[in-house]
Amino acid sequence: MSREDFWNDRDAAQKLTDESASIRRKLDPLKKGETRLQDIEVMLELGGEEPESVQETIEADLTEDISAFRKEYDALELSTLLTGPHDANNCILSINAGAGGTESCDWADMLMRMYQRWGESRGWKVDVTDILEGDTAGIKSAVMLISGENAYGFCKAERGVHRLVRISPFDSNKRRHTSFASVDVIAEIAETEQESIPPTEFRVDTFRSGGKGGQNVNKVETAVRITHLESGLSVACQTQRSQHQNRATAMNLLLSRIFALKQDQQKKDMERFYGEKGSVSWGNQIRSYVFQPYRMVKDLRTGIDTSDVQGVMDGKLNDFVDGWLRAGCPLKKITGVEEVDA
Repeated sequence: MSREDFWNDRDAAQKLTDESASIRRKLDPLKKGETRLQDIEVMLELGGEEPESVQETIEADLTEDISAFRKEYDALELSTLLTGPHDANNCILSINAGAGGTESCDWADMLMRMYQRWGESRGWKVDVTDILEGDTAGIKSAVMLISGENAYGFCKAERGVHRLVRISPFDSNKRRHTSFASVDVIAEIAETEQESIPPTEFRVDTFRSGGKGGQNVNKVETAVRITHLESGLSVACQTQRSQHQNRATAMNLLLSRIFALKQDQQKKDMERFYGEKGSVSWGNQIRSYVFQPYRMVKDLRTGIDTSDVQGVMDGKLNDFVDGWLRAGCPLKKITGVEEVDA
């Protein structure tokens, strides 16, 4: 990087710079942890030689330092579990309402908000690239591009069917309803790994973006939908005010989906990228969110649960995701875990 001709090839230079930054992000926490551990050992050794009147203060300081060290160690341990070829990539997260009508559309909207807050709490950038509103309330589907370090590595833990049990606000008789929504996660593939698609193999449609956005959005066909004719995959983007920007984003999403589909066809026995989730209905859920008659969120793959339902809906998902990673990234539902009682 110190060579004079380093920036002559900007693409190669940028790739090397990104690789260097990625290596530093892995090494720096390790060096910092080693230094902190050495400091704790020295303080422990010196503390044993101090008078008893001072040892209580030293013990309190040590307890605080060890607690902070454990948090750093846990974060470092999790980073070592993200060894997949695309774990460091951005991810494309799709939400689709399932069985349950208006209730499921509202549930899909709640999940979208939950993932937005979770992503933001981790310092990721979350963009909703496409959304289809429900007929009465909520959304029928949404596609989000989550950008940040190891976004795909962590988000892949959320892939599957999510079940909600609550007293429906749309039911005048105040009965309990069960709703379902599916979450699909694929890695955004770098341009160097993507295969270009001949223009004859895809169709581009333009339309007016929905929602707020001013005259340009409402009067000009800035939204873009690209359909891959061979596979039938279709991707839309309407978040940008420019048709050119929407087209570029949609094409990138489509190429990532095609890449994921090809990977799945080559490795059908590994649900690593785009595997089968099952129908979006009863018996296929990975996690249950119960609002009534009691309050609990339980992951049916790992058995991890919490009564802090509101915290989970506000984006506190790290316990579930970290538990899934530590359990060895189970790709299929673990048998023997008791079903949440509806």
